[in-house]
Amino acid sequence: MVTVHPEYVVDEQQHRKAVLLPVAEWERIVDELETLDDIRAFDAAKSGPQDKILFEHAVREIQEGYVK
Repeated sequence: MVTVHPEYVVDEQQHRKAVLLPVAEWERIVDELETLDDIRAFDAAKSGPQDKILFEHAVREIQEGYVK
């Protein structure tokens, strides 16, 4: 869990309109969101069809798609 220390920007009626965070905390949140995105992509890939191919075939496909 990311610990944050927010500061709020409020309007004349004291309604919260924006949040200020220290840069280090914001970067930690972004890192966590990227990790979550990777986990979701992995889970989606694992839930799809599990076609198996030979390792050599996979390497060949990667090499053929590689552009210098």
